[in-house]
Amino acid sequence: MASSDIAVHADLADALQQQAIQAGATSPAVRGADWRLAVVATVGTDGTITTTDGIIARRMATYLSPAAGDTIVVSVSSSGNWLAHGCTAPATAAGTWQPLTLSGGWTTYGTPYWAPSYRINGDGTVSLSGLAKAPVSAGQPQTLCTLPAAIVPASKSRFPTEVASAIHGVLDVNATGTLQIQDYAGNATWAALDGVQYRLT
Repeated sequence: MASSDIAVHADLADALQQQAIQAGATSPAVRGADWRLAVVATVGTDGTITTTDGIIARRMATYLSPAAGDTIVVSVSSSGNWLAHGCTAPATAAGTWQPLTLSGGWTTYGTPYWAPSYRINGDGTVSLSGLAKAPVSAGQPQTLCTLPAAIVPASKSRFPTEVASAIHGVLDVNATGTLQIQDYAGNATWAALDGVQYRLT
């Protein structure tokens, strides 16, 4: 093959590659260089997820709790394989403490204790903190509050907690969205939330 033919073929290959890159850059499947946002449609049992627009991506080891409806970051390699990096931060950013709105006569205990609050952790768990003051009459079970939708777990969790001096009970984080104390003797004076950490899914 003549050198001029080789040059023509090389130029043609370069042109085709450039067209492919430009097409990829404007395709809805790729934004920026090689990543985009996507919404999870289904979660596979083989370590993959499928997005609502049909991308099958392998989960990174750090994407621990995938769920349908997650808004995630996906990227594509030069070989065309997709990776799911994990969720974008929720409206309540991971790691920031937010106040719990108490109900049923429960109030913030006050100084020197933390106010009842929660935070969403980067691993998809939720932490609680603070001390809540019981109403005058606090038989059981007592509902402290209804949890914000973003921190309602898929299943119930139970934790030991102090409800009065030297009196212990159980704190229930319910899948119905309520936060309750029960299984204690007498009346509750407070409910300690510090140290509670539960999974969402």
